[in-house]
Amino acid sequence: MRWKSYGERPVHRTPWVDLWVADVEQPDGARRDYYVVKLRNLAAAAVVNERREVLMMWRHRFVTDSWAWELPMGLVEDGETPAETAARETLEETGWRPGSLRPLIYAEPANGITDSQHHLFRADGATYVGPPTEQNESDRIGWIPLADIRGMIDRREIVSSGSLVGLLYLLMDEGLR
Repeated sequence: MRWKSYGERPVHRTPWVDLWVADVEQPDGARRDYYVVKLRNLAAAAVVNERREVLMMWRHRFVTDSWAWELPMGLVEDGETPAETAARETLEETGWRPGSLRPLIYAEPANGITDSQHHLFRADGATYVGPPTEQNESDRIGWIPLADIRGMIDRREIVSSGSLVGLLYLLMDEGLR
């Protein structure tokens, strides 16, 4: 049941998000406009230390007016690889320089409405460089025991899909060791 696209055009464009309309034919033959949100790709890092703790940030998201723990993450800039983004964002947002990054998991959240790709990486260890240079990202930074993650998810202390996907996969990866 493949959808067929006859083209698309931008409706509204900003540096952060673009709204496009696509002319599509659905599998049942109906043809209609379908709105697509185009976002820059995102990269995140799950940095784990020798005590089996993961580096996270407690932050406010004004869109949902909620507080929760998140992995360091950010948008991939032009000319930057997702791994470079994950390392840069971790340092800027936490003050910790992650060790060697390796791919953890790839995800396409809400791929029925957006084209955003999420690249999540794992680093074993980090070096503290100094206070975060990005002052608008978090209220506090902490090393959270992996053993506490499941309960935090259940209590909705971790709700960001990028963080959830990365942490759940990390927990699966740790469980297999």
